[in-house]
Amino acid sequence: MSNLINLTPTNFKSVVLDSKLPVLVDFWAPWCGPCLMMSPVLEELATELSGKLTIVKLDTDLPENQQLAIDYSIQSIPNLKLFKSGKVVTEIIGFKPKDALLSELKDFI
Repeated sequence: MSNLINLTPTNFKSVVLDSKLPVLVDFWAPWCGPCLMMSPVLEELATELSGKLTIVKLDTDLPENQQLAIDYSIQSIPNLKLFKSGKVVTEIIGFKPKDALLSELKDFI
């Protein structure tokens, strides 16, 4: 069972935009192979970086989430956007192994 928060339009502002910690949002879909490969990597990082970074998921296939995907220009998945103080500070597209993902995030956490 995942310990990552599932985002909705209802909780997006409070969980992502108003967070005191940096938040990594995983825009994904259940049919996406690379998205499914990213999931255990994100689970590991969520545990290891607890207190420094929050990692959350947004299923772009759900009708209620599609406007958020449009608002954040999601054209390819997996698409990881790192928010800091409510603003996107970096974007990572496609599958990344844990070490490569950590390397891309280290300057922001």
